[in-house]
Amino acid sequence: MSKKWITLLLSAFVLSACSDRASLDNTEATEEIGGHEEWADLPEYPTLIDTIGNDDYSIKTVTDNQGKRILLLSDSSGTEKYKSILIKDTNRLKIIKVDDDGEVFNEILD
Repeated sequence: MSKKWITLLLSAFVLSACSDRASLDNTEATEEIGGHEEWADLPEYPTLIDTIGNDDYSIKTVTDNQGKRILLLSDSSGTEKYKSILIKDTNRLKIIKVDDDGEVFNEILD
């Protein structure tokens, strides 16, 4: 009788572990597909999109501390195109084109 219970419990454990992994796989896929959703809540995001366009840039956080947030925007080939610097105390946003153009935006956000 006890062997049946042990077998039943082990089977339930194995099946539930498989179910949890499938759930994790779905979450990871959603994060990859999500695009800029995680960045859309940042106060500088609308200004970034208005200034540089809505092209397919990948965004990487370089620094995000109490004083400032620095983001790097790269094109689909991985080439860094823009750098965004938000000074949090003053809410000043600077957008710099990494190529020859230099600074393309430098204002205090509302």
